[in-house]
Amino acid sequence: MGPKSVALFATCLVDLFYPQVGEATVRLLRRLGVRVTYPANQTCCGQPLFNNGFHEEAARVARQTIALLEPAECIVVPSGSCACMLKKEYLHLFQDDPEMHQRAAGLGRKTYELSDFLVRVLGREDVGARFTGTATYHPSCHLLRGLGIADAPTRLLQRVQGLTLHELPAAENCCGFGGSFAVKFPEVSNAILQEKIRNIRSSGAEILVANDCGCLMHMGGGIRRTPQPIRTMHLAEILAGDATTDTHR
Repeated sequence: MGPKSVALFATCLVDLFYPQVGEATVRLLRRLGVRVTYPANQTCCGQPLFNNGFHEEAARVARQTIALLEPAECIVVPSGSCACMLKKEYLHLFQDDPEMHQRAAGLGRKTYELSDFLVRVLGREDVGARFTGTATYHPSCHLLRGLGIADAPTRLLQRVQGLTLHELPAAENCCGFGGSFAVKFPEVSNAILQEKIRNIRSSGAEILVANDCGCLMHMGGGIRRTPQPIRTMHLAEILAGDATTDTHR
């Protein structure tokens, strides 16, 4: 049956750039009978600091996040990247602090990326979603390789009424974002992105779906600079099931 209540850890990109993803996540979970709370003092998970070697600063952010989310029965994150930070990298931050390491491990055990929560915890693949259009799915690196979540998103998308799912060539390849990687190595990042865009176009889909807003921001920015833009959407927006294809939206 799964937990009756979850805390939503929305992520910075949802908060600042993609609020509709957070709203869609809440609508979806409520539709499935889950009560959703939103701990108001949440901030960044600390991943940008961690990835750039500022581990002491990242640990301070992690301590705040752990204290904030510990009371929750379960935590749901609409991002493979941030879920991976909470579940795995917090353990590295506190490997020399037994008490905090134990608290981080406890937090990790009840933290789930959205698609994993729906399929593995709630036991739902058909979430009652309706969405008319053709889509292709990009698995983000942290979701696929960091958390090992490979098929949950596609199983959910395949059960959306009205949606046709097209295979994305070389889907497992990175989109080139990698957070600060795109800033530090723009030429390499852009070369990877252009290959990804060619594969997206060759899929013939109208919509590109992913579970991480960072990937969607990176790929969407590249796609918008080309003729015939393809719409980019988060998985939660599709599963919320209250939209139809509109490439000008």
